Amino acid sequence: MTSTENTARVAIVTGGSRGIGRETAERLASDGFAVVINYAGNKVAADEAVTAITGKGGQAIAVRGDVADEGDMTAVFDAARNTYGGVDVVVHAAGTMYLAPVVDIDLDALDRMHRTNIRGTFVVDQLAAKQVRDGGAIINFSTSVVGLAIPSYAAYAATKGAVEAMTLILARELRGRGITVNAVAPGPTATALFLDGKDEETISRMAAQPPLERLGKPEDIADVVSFLAGPAHWINGQVIRANGGII
Repeated sequence: MTSTENTARVAIVTGGSRGIGRETAERLASDGFAVVINYAGNKVAADEAVTAITGKGGQAIAVRGDVADEGDMTAVFDAARNTYGGVDVVVHAAGTMYLAPVVDIDLDALDRMHRTNIRGTFVVDQLAAKQVRDGGAIINFSTSVVGLAIPSYAAYAATKGAVEAMTLILARELRGRGITVNAVAPGPTATALFLDGKDEETISRMAAQPPLERLGKPEDIADVVSFLAGPAHWINGQVIRANGGII
C-alpha cells in the first residue's frame, strides 16, 4: 500500500505490543485508524498485535525502537509517513516502573526509569510536535499515583510528574495548529506491569479502593484514549485520572 492509496487517519502507539498499549492499538484500529505499533524488543508480541488488527480487516505495522533514542523514533515516524502518508495521533504508552522506598531505590534503576519515562517522552513528543498533522492529538501516559502518594512509588511517580508537566506545557506551545495534548493517568490496572511482584493480598486490597470495587482493565483505559483521539477535541492540556474514582 502506498501513502496515496491510504485515506485512514494514522496513529502511532508506543509500547503497543502488550498491556494498555496493545489494547489501545486494537481499539484505535477498530475506530478506523491505520496503526503503527512501536515496540522495544518483543517482536513476537508486536507481530501478534498486528495480526490481531489485520485479521479483523484493520491496517497495522510494527516497528522496533527505543523511545529514548531519537534515531529509532525518527524511523518509527518515517515508517508511518512512508506507509500511510503521515501521522494524526501519537499515543505514548511506553514506560517502565521500578518500585522501592526512597531510602532503598537503586540509582541505576532510577536512571533507567528517567531515560525511558522522561527522556522517552521528550523524544516522542518532540517528533510528534513536528510531524502530527494539524487537528491531530498527542496523548501521553502518566499515573494516578502522582496524586495518591503511595509508598514505594516515589521514583516512578516523579518521572510521571515530569510527563504531566511536559503535557500541559506542550498543549500551550502548539497553539494555532488545532492539536490537542493530554495525558491519561490510570489507576491500578490489571496488566503485567502492575501485577508483577504483587501478592494476592496486595492486589485484592488495591482492587477494593475504587468505588467501582475492581481493578481497571486495559480496555477501560483504551476507551479514554479513543475518546481523546477522536471526539474529545475540546479537551486540551489536561490530565485525565482514569482510576474508577480513587481519590
